[in-house]
Amino acid sequence: MSTTRPYSPGDRGPESGDGGASGTPGGGGLAVPSGGRQARRLSFDDESGVVPLARDFARQALHAWGWLPAASADRRAAAEDVLLVVSELVTNACLHAEGPDELRISCNNKVLRVEVSDRGAGQPAPRTPHRAGRPGGHGMFIVQRLCLDWGVVRTQGVTGKTVWAELGAPA
Repeated sequence: MSTTRPYSPGDRGPESGDGGASGTPGGGGLAVPSGGRQARRLSFDDESGVVPLARDFARQALHAWGWLPAASADRRAAAEDVLLVVSELVTNACLHAEGPDELRISCNNKVLRVEVSDRGAGQPAPRTPHRAGRPGGHGMFIVQRLCLDWGVVRTQGVTGKTVWAELGAPA
């Protein structure tokens, strides 16, 4: 797992601002096929209750992309992992970065990518040593354990960052 690479091998980084769909809390964004990739985007401007909002948004995307309803226990577990990673990344932005600005979720046949942008300057990292019996500090450890890879993208001259994580699509 990596926190140093700005994006995963073979990837060109986060989705461009033009390729995704805008989302609204009530209706969610529309899936946009782009070279076999579907994407949704949710802005958190002036929203409260952003963690449940993000989970609901991700759940709607998983339904639209056929991950839910799950036909098997493995597919159900994969969808729950996505929802947990979304919750952890948005929660971290709330606790450590003045709140999230935007959630982007994209998917192709092999990988689902979650990206959470915020205005924070900090660097997320799993707490080491990980102490399972103690409260707090488990978010990035969970992300690291569930994901194929994750990292942070910063744009020169722009405040904030995008934390991304990739999970394998169910078979």
